Amino acid sequence: MSTKPVRSSDGTSEPKAAPVDMKFEIAVIPVSDVDRAKEFYARLGWRLDADYDSGKGYRVIQFTPPGSGCSIIFGKNVTPAAPGSSKGMYLIVSDLEAARKELLGLGVDVSEVFHASADVYNGKDEPYLFGSFRVGGPDPEHRSYRSFASFSDPDGNGWLLQEITTRLPGRIDPAATSFGSVSDLASAFRRAAAAHGEHEKRIGAADPNWPDWYAAYMVAEQAGTELPK
Repeated sequence: MSTKPVRSSDGTSEPKAAPVDMKFEIAVIPVSDVDRAKEFYARLGWRLDADYDSGKGYRVIQFTPPGSGCSIIFGKNVTPAAPGSSKGMYLIVSDLEAARKELLGLGVDVSEVFHASADVYNGKDEPYLFGSFRVGGPDPEHRSYRSFASFSDPDGNGWLLQEITTRLPGRIDPAATSFGSVSDLASAFRRAAAAHGEHEKRIGAADPNWPDWYAAYMVAEQAGTELPK
């Protein structure tokens, strides 16, 4: 950890130590039947990190979703919350349709893809990021952060798939581009390829420097900075 003083851009603030890293590591979710939860999340392809049974009414399992830096503990007597009470937990994907198709193939009951209605937040649907009014189908403009699908585990703990392809500015360090999985990287390549095709149409010729263009596009897209033309 660096303690090098950091000055603000206006040059008027006193030097400050860099903030201490605080990495979100574990979420705890209550379930009524640990073995049932273990079978469900293993079926999703999540990595089983731990399975501990005290033999005295205390049982926990820990799973990590593919590409996630955060893990989840499921168990009994691990939180005062009731089983099934955890709602609105977000799983970020780069290709919502592909993720939904994969879950359906695993026998998971996943909702249809939906998006928000402009300026309408109150409705009869289960609440999510944009309120409780859901409109069927992906976001018409295919904007990042705007398309969703939902599913629940056997206890009713609720998950939301959210499609993010371009992060808002400042959310990702542009000097540290990374991809959480082969699928995420492949999806980024496909988006770069489609954008590069439009670039070649504009210049009216094949671009021999396409590797550099791809790299610049993928880094900018992830960091939320201006994309190459």
